[in-house]
Amino acid sequence: MFKKVVMMLVVLSLVFAVAGCGGGKQADQKAPDQAPAPQKYTIRVAHSITPESHYHKGLLKMDELLKAKSNGRVELQIFHSAQLGSERDVIEGVSLGTVEMTLVSTAPLANFSKKFMVFDLPFIIQDRQKAFAVFDGPMGKDIMSSLEPKGIIGLGFWENGFRMLTNSKQPVVNPEDVKGLKIRLMENPVHVATFKHLGAQPVPMPFGELFTALQQKTVDGQENPLIIIDTSKFYEVQKHLALTGHFYAPAALLINKKYFEGLPKDIQQIILEAEKEARAWERNYCIEMENSFVSKLEAAGMQVTRPDKKVWQEATKPIYQQFEAEIGKDIIEALLK
Repeated sequence: MFKKVVMMLVVLSLVFAVAGCGGGKQADQKAPDQAPAPQKYTIRVAHSITPESHYHKGLLKMDELLKAKSNGRVELQIFHSAQLGSERDVIEGVSLGTVEMTLVSTAPLANFSKKFMVFDLPFIIQDRQKAFAVFDGPMGKDIMSSLEPKGIIGLGFWENGFRMLTNSKQPVVNPEDVKGLKIRLMENPVHVATFKHLGAQPVPMPFGELFTALQQKTVDGQENPLIIIDTSKFYEVQKHLALTGHFYAPAALLINKKYFEGLPKDIQQIILEAEKEARAWERNYCIEMENSFVSKLEAAGMQVTRPDKKVWQEATKPIYQQFEAEIGKDIIEALLK
């Protein structure tokens, strides 16, 4: 009898234990599901110059804005110093979707859309504030939209600056002073034609190879905005700086079309807003910094000349006629006005 009682107690304890476990499972099932964590978006963006440059600082500002506007859901992963390849390489990467975004000078874009060649005509832009109005208006949007068949959306034109000429051989004052000089240029037909016309020997070359080429005297000189001449430390390998301002060089922030259009609408809007604010910040940064560069480069040992731009304008006029048919006379006239 005692054994039966013990057995019954054991069975009852097992029943209550099972019931208790079942109750726990039921309670778990009734617990409300946790909301999934919001999706995060990391946008890889490449540029070809140093982390001290205006490109990099502008992109850092955009990253800050993206994080603030999205509560940390969107950020940039910035690759500087041509880590993902030359400007042409990363433009192709954005076109193919192997990298989401890039900030590049407009000169290599002439290889993807001839409309971009208009910016490269010598002295076509002399007032950057008027140029900003063109870039941000219908004409700028039309030029950017010409990249869409290549799978690229142009988000905006950023600042790069007026291009100045440096070399290691002689002071440059007049156009004939460049005759015979080997000048590194971007891979752009207008730039190459301009310096050929002036009697120089153009050497198209990716930016990532430039410092070494100057150091080893493979080329005599190069041309870039003052901010790049300074941050890339070209004063270490170039003695002469001529403030020619022969080309004005905007930059273009580009994003892969398929990637952008595949993002949620609210994320697209955040990117557009952050880009617009970062663009304005970067332009102001460049203008403020530029005022101090000439004295800074002189202090670093460069000999500075200030050529008469009207003389250079007259010398390069035939380039307009050479490219008028390719670019379009209407676009050239609109930008001149």
